[in-house]
Amino acid sequence: MRYLVRFIPHAVLFAILAAFLHYTLPQKDIARIIDGYERRVDFGLTSIFWAKSPAGTANLETRDVFFIDAAMPDGSLMVYRNEDTGFGWPPYFKVDSANLNAEAKTLASTEEDPVWLAITHYGWRSEFLTIYPNAISIEKVSGPDVSTIPWFSLILLAVLAVLFFILYRVTRRFYVRRIAPVLERLGSMFRYGAGMVGSLWRSLASLFRRSGG
Repeated sequence: MRYLVRFIPHAVLFAILAAFLHYTLPQKDIARIIDGYERRVDFGLTSIFWAKSPAGTANLETRDVFFIDAAMPDGSLMVYRNEDTGFGWPPYFKVDSANLNAEAKTLASTEEDPVWLAITHYGWRSEFLTIYPNAISIEKVSGPDVSTIPWFSLILLAVLAVLFFILYRVTRRFYVRRIAPVLERLGSMFRYGAGMVGSLWRSLASLFRRSGG
């Protein structure tokens, strides 16, 4: 039971970190674009999943957002939003959503004559929450079977793993050298104090018993 209590907080923290990285890190989808367009969006409780207003404009509760409709090689459909990230988070420094919308319209193709593209994006698609991944860039590929390796994500995860290992070793060493001895002394003092209280209580109890006899 003790190990389970210690495991649950670590599992929750790991799940939160994994979800954060999965949402933030770039991913590539091989698809063909059906259309690029713009429509009005009213931001509500899910506004955290939308970017801020484009640079130079006011941050409004409702505004026009670019969207890109795409079809995957297996026939499934995907809708991407096309928003500037500016200098906010995630740090993609994207300020060309209008240009990307024009590029998406130019590269739109039909099922009979497809133009396959690698769409780099971040974020999630949820029909229940009405949120969309944000398209970052578009590039042509030779076909629907092209394999893409997420080098940036792999390198970043490796760097984060090394930093986490170093941080763990440093904090562990600090705990062993600085924190553990203090806790041990406090524990000894607590045990000594508890022993003194117990001895005093036993002495008083013995005294009252003699007095009562």
